[in-house]
Amino acid sequence: MGEGGAEDLRVIERCLGGDVEAFATLVGSYQRQLFWGIYHRVRNYEDAQELSQIVFLKIFQNLGSFDPDRPFFSWAYRIAMNESSNFLRGRHPVEALPENAEPASNGPDPAQFMEMDERSREIHAAVHALPAKYREPVILCHFLQLSYEDAALSLELPVATLKSRLFAARTQLRSLLKAHGHAS
Repeated sequence: MGEGGAEDLRVIERCLGGDVEAFATLVGSYQRQLFWGIYHRVRNYEDAQELSQIVFLKIFQNLGSFDPDRPFFSWAYRIAMNESSNFLRGRHPVEALPENAEPASNGPDPAQFMEMDERSREIHAAVHALPAKYREPVILCHFLQLSYEDAALSLELPVATLKSRLFAARTQLRSLLKAHGHAS
């Protein structure tokens, strides 16, 4: 998953020294998390794949501006969300993930996502019905399984604010799911 702060710094130093293979290590460590973060934002598999490539290009181009006192994922996630937002400003209506979607040979494996039962799909739909300020903490903490601290850094929020938004999001999700006939 790529949460090795000191190891990330060593790899980044190698990248900045011109080691292309070191950058491939960063891509391998963070590709899946960033892809799914982007997918949850744009809600289209092909667009998420394309944006993932753009994001890693931006990361490569801007690696020299990375602050080594912050976690690499938080910095990379901000780039991913900024690119996703830029994309959405000029985009068509949301398209659902096709039932027969196949991952690119080098892309993230969406098999687990594709095997969700109906309840899981309704949970995802309910999460996407939340306002962004509540949706993003849920995605980071529950889908991408970041710690509160890492999620707060990624969203540039205090941990207490993140926890408050998660509480509000869970309350809203409970209401949304209850309205669709699911017991809490």
